[in-house]
Amino acid sequence: MAIPEDQLKTWSKIGSIAGSSQTYNLVKETLKDSVAPYLGKNYSVFLQGSYGNHTNIIGESDVDIVIALSDCFQSDLTELSEAEKNAWRAAHNDATYTHVNFKRDVLTVLRNEYGDQVNAGNKAIYVPPSTARRPADVIAAIQFRRYFRFNGVNDQNYVEGICFYDKAGTRIANYPKQHGDNMTARHQASGEWLKPMVRVFKNARAKLVNDGVIQDGVAPSYFIEGLLYNAPLDCFGTSYSASYLKVLQWMHGTADNANWITANEQYYLLRDGYPTSWSTANYAAFKNAIIDLWNDW
Repeated sequence: MAIPEDQLKTWSKIGSIAGSSQTYNLVKETLKDSVAPYLGKNYSVFLQGSYGNHTNIIGESDVDIVIALSDCFQSDLTELSEAEKNAWRAAHNDATYTHVNFKRDVLTVLRNEYGDQVNAGNKAIYVPPSTARRPADVIAAIQFRRYFRFNGVNDQNYVEGICFYDKAGTRIANYPKQHGDNMTARHQASGEWLKPMVRVFKNARAKLVNDGVIQDGVAPSYFIEGLLYNAPLDCFGTSYSASYLKVLQWMHGTADNANWITANEQYYLLRDGYPTSWSTANYAAFKNAIIDLWNDW
């Protein structure tokens, strides 16, 4: 028995925007404090994740906020020749104020304002909720450059993103601007069905987790967005039921998914051993569970 259209329509609804906006503005104001240790340096504060991409669902609470320093950067030089790598090294010096210093100072600013319950987690700094705001995850990041050519500062080509480190010291590069821009363009190309369908799949994921069918963390929102980003445009339209079924049929019928890409178009979506990719086992678990959810409703 298929999931009813009314249920899918309910799942498609966007979560509250007012609460996330207030949280973002309050935390942003704190991060831009006039006595912050990084005052005078070049940085930006912006939303990313579900609230930033308007794919948040009802009941979703954590607001993902990035503070990104652009006075220093790290690089991926793997696409450069040895001559280009040598030219790059000759053109750049090591920074004296690094990601370690920046994250330490961001943590200090947040604790001074919100107290000792502010916690430096594996990737983000957790800011607990209050009566005035929702919980927030703040990522202190620096600029990241993925180079494709470097023959000097006047002859170079790179894609700009951000990077940060988890507690194990693994560098995680991300491209939130490209992700957001690409999702919006694909959403428009789909007749504005893409983002509601992302919310449908996220709510289906939440039900599977609540019912104990899959574990929390098997299908992060970022990868669900990437999955729907790869779905052919003819999967979308007519109704939520038709769109949902066509996406499931595409997932089930696609044997070669190795070339699916993340929404930022910088990484493969399905790869094992990469923090920027969805493990094949977790994807398979989600795919089987969400198909069974439709069939067994």
